[in-house]
Amino acid sequence: MTASRDQGRRWWMRRWLNRLEMDRAVFYSVSGRAWQFVAGPVTILLIAFYFTPELQGYFYTFASLLALQTFVELGLQVVIINVSSHEWARLSLDDRGHLTGDPRALSRLVSLGRKVAVWYGAASLVFVVGVGVAGVAFFWPKVLPPQEWMLPWLSLVGLTGLLLWTLPFVAVLEGCNQVITVNKYRFTQAIAGNLAVWTCIALGAGLWAAVASAAVKLAWEVYLLQVRYREFFRPFFAPAPDEQLCWRTEIWPLQWTLAVQGVLQYFAFFLFTPITLQYHGAAAAGQMGMTWSVLTALQAGAFAWVHTRTPLFGILISRRDYRELDRVFKRVSLISSGILAFAGISFCAAVIVLNLASHPLAAKLAARLLPPLPTIVFTAAVVLYYIPQCITSYLLAHKRNPTLPVAIIGNPLIGAAVCIFGAKYGPLGAGLGLLTVVAAFIVPALTLIWWRCRREWHRDGDAGYKMVV
Repeated sequence: MTASRDQGRRWWMRRWLNRLEMDRAVFYSVSGRAWQFVAGPVTILLIAFYFTPELQGYFYTFASLLALQTFVELGLQVVIINVSSHEWARLSLDDRGHLTGDPRALSRLVSLGRKVAVWYGAASLVFVVGVGVAGVAFFWPKVLPPQEWMLPWLSLVGLTGLLLWTLPFVAVLEGCNQVITVNKYRFTQAIAGNLAVWTCIALGAGLWAAVASAAVKLAWEVYLLQVRYREFFRPFFAPAPDEQLCWRTEIWPLQWTLAVQGVLQYFAFFLFTPITLQYHGAAAAGQMGMTWSVLTALQAGAFAWVHTRTPLFGILISRRDYRELDRVFKRVSLISSGILAFAGISFCAAVIVLNLASHPLAAKLAARLLPPLPTIVFTAAVVLYYIPQCITSYLLAHKRNPTLPVAIIGNPLIGAAVCIFGAKYGPLGAGLGLLTVVAAFIVPALTLIWWRCRREWHRDGDAGYKMVV
């Protein structure tokens, strides 16, 4: 009787998870984000107790400046995932982890891997030199003396450059539908990284905590590529493949549009903390950075439902199974949008409670986050922007990018609003500028593009396929 009851509970839970489109890939990805939700308050507490407000500002500004890798990576990671997923439709892994299947598809996949390895090697070198020097120039006249931030900054840039070079190989794995294993490793990586950060903060290591996090992440990436998937990558070191993938016709047309979008997105979404630091001081920048890091973590957790389906989108498109493509996309987008909205509301409620509570610990935490009103504004913008993010993922899976005109107009508008209103009115002004551009222009424009492209691109799809808008 007990066994029957336990089996019933397992069946009910499995059915509930299926309704939420929670497969193993999503489970590990969401588990990583759930861990961040658990670990985040611990990190906030440790930073509040061991960091000065100025040190906190530097800590989060480091992350904003590291995002300058967009200028050398140029959107290639997304291209790699989508291009390799189309080749993976005719490939598989055997029991020993070796690549098998269509020789032409294997040859093209190996060709892709070799080309992007060279690209990222050069990009990593440019990143280390360029961003390292730019960071020194940016921080030099600020509050903290150089001996407190320079060596940690240069070490962090060096490790991040090595991580950048591993990025294309992990992207190939994701495109080849190895998202379950990749997300499982990332989950473990997140736990190890947080433990390293906590230890460094508690020991008074200051900004070296960020360096420890990057070192742990690099170690896990190397283990994933050199140990877990050693056999997978063995053909990439064999003699040159017969069938070469053409960069000019198959990669560059999509890459250059994503490169432009990536550069413009930096000015739209990574200037909040540096602008606040420049015009309102390190303490305010720390509040901005911590709040924005929580919101981006919530957004990334919700996007796991869509991102882990990206290889599946490419496979279904390659097979012209558009009916299944639309079914999966609509379901995971709706589910993850609801989850993000609920998480955003919960975060805003928590910030309000912290500001109303009289306990000294609550007051200390509230002082390290933005006040309730700007937090609500930024949360609304992040939740609303999630719609274009899902749409973009769907369109890019077709190895096309019709969203560039929206990015060319929308991202500079956001950047201008952040610089003008953020400099004058602080985070609240920057948040209102972001929300206005997203609601008035980006969401309606990308929704229209999605509807039009979906109708035109799928005309030659399944027999009996009917567009449902």
